[in-house]
Amino acid sequence: MSITAGSHALGPESGRLLVNTTRTGLGAKAGHDLTIEVTRWRGDATIDIADPAGSSVTVEADAGSFEVREGTGGVKPLSDSDRREIKRILQEKILHVERHPAITFRSTRVSGTAESFRVEGELTIVGVTRPVTVQGVLAEGRARGSATIAQTRWGIRPYSAFFGTLKLSDEVEVRFDVGLAPASER
Repeated sequence: MSITAGSHALGPESGRLLVNTTRTGLGAKAGHDLTIEVTRWRGDATIDIADPAGSSVTVEADAGSFEVREGTGGVKPLSDSDRREIKRILQEKILHVERHPAITFRSTRVSGTAESFRVEGELTIVGVTRPVTVQGVLAEGRARGSATIAQTRWGIRPYSAFFGTLKLSDEVEVRFDVGLAPASER
């Protein structure tokens, strides 16, 4: 299936939005590198194949919908209890979901080609808006790509435990893999 020009609906029914974290510090061996899925999100991509600058994308994610899907490394496997505790910490101490229930992205510039595109835009997390750049490709009816986010740029202090010996790295990777069905097929 090739990519068609026009408006395309985005969301969990068309693909995945994942956040990957890594650990650092003296106690890094005790922690896990995490793959977290955003389970409730929606967006719209308008694609102009002839003129990529005429393309745009918007995404809104429910900050309370993050679910830990995988934890690699660590002294012991990630338990269901660990997953619940990570979700609680994400909601209460990192993303402050009660005050900031949504994370949004709005493109400001699109460049490149279908084989290699770049989307510059404004990302709002915990009420703070900063520029971010997304790199990606369009192939076989899907958009795939990623962006690296330094949490401290949004005023987020990376999680730490055991008196700071186990820390979450400041940079997290946001990845997406979505099918591009025309908006009329929503």
